[in-house]
Amino acid sequence: MKYRIRHVTHYRYADGVSNSQHDLHLLPRNLPRQRCLSSALTIEPAPIVCRERTDYFGNRATHVVLATAHTQLTVTAQSLVEVESPPPLAVGEDVPWREAVAAMAAPGCDLHTQEMTYPSPLATPWADLRDYAWPSFSPDRPLLEASVDLMARIHRDFAYDPLATTIATPLAEVFDKRRGVCQDFAHLMIACLRSLGLSARYVSGYLSTTPPPGKPRLQGADASHAWLAIHSPRFGFVDLDPTNDRVVGDTHVTLAIGRDFGDVTPLRGVVHGGGRHELQVAVDVIPETEFERPG
Repeated sequence: MKYRIRHVTHYRYADGVSNSQHDLHLLPRNLPRQRCLSSALTIEPAPIVCRERTDYFGNRATHVVLATAHTQLTVTAQSLVEVESPPPLAVGEDVPWREAVAAMAAPGCDLHTQEMTYPSPLATPWADLRDYAWPSFSPDRPLLEASVDLMARIHRDFAYDPLATTIATPLAEVFDKRRGVCQDFAHLMIACLRSLGLSARYVSGYLSTTPPPGKPRLQGADASHAWLAIHSPRFGFVDLDPTNDRVVGDTHVTLAIGRDFGDVTPLRGVVHGGGRHELQVAVDVIPETEFERPG
C-alpha cells in the first residue's frame, strides 16, 4: 500500500511570540517493510534554520528556529509512504516468554533491545501492572501468544475515551480509571511487558481508516496513532495495536520509535512570549489509489 499523508499542526497564541525553537518528529522513517518515497515540511512563518538529523533512536528529527514575531504557527508535513504487509505470524510458534527474558541478559544482546526493558518516564512498571499482566503469561507460554492475549485483555478491559485523559495524565490514573486513548494503552502495555523483564518500545504513526460504505473519505478525519512493539528473539520486534486489538499490518504507517511518547513528541520547543495558546491538528492518510490530484 502507498499512502499520501498530510499532517497539519496549527498554534494560535493569545500574545505575540518574539522567537522560538522547535524539535519535530513529523517525517516517516524507513524500515524493512516501509519506505518513505518523498516528504516535505512547510512552516509558516518561515524559519531561519530548518535542519534534519537522525536522532538516538534512528528517527528523522527536524530542528527549526523562528526569528519572526508571530501570533500563529502552522507546520504542514506531507509524505508519500509505501508499506508492505508483514508475513503471516504464527504466534504459537514463538519461544517461551521466559526464554525471551533470559535473552535480554545474554552476552551480545543488542543495546537498543535491552534498553527497552528499562523503565522510562511515561512507561514505568509497578507491582499492580505485573499482577495485571501475569494471567496472560503462564510459565511456558510462547511470548507472542501471551502478548496477543494481554493486548486483547487491555482492549476488553479499558474503554477508549478521548475526554478521560490528557498528555499529562499519569499512567496510574489511566490504570485506575480503565479509560484513555491510544497513547495511554500503548504506555500501559509497554509497562506491563517491562514489569516481566520483556523488551517493548513505543511507536508513533498513523492508521488509515476506512469510511462507511457509500460515504466519502472525510478530510482530516484520520489522526495520529500510537502502538507498541514487543521484541521476540525469533521474530524481532513485532508491532501490536492494543487500541484496536490487532497485530499491525499495512494500514499502519510508522513515524517514530522510542521508549515512550516523550522521545517522539511530534512538536515541542521553547517559545518566547505567546501566553495562552490554542492547538489544532488535522491528519489525512489517503491511499494513493484514492488520491485526487488537482486539475
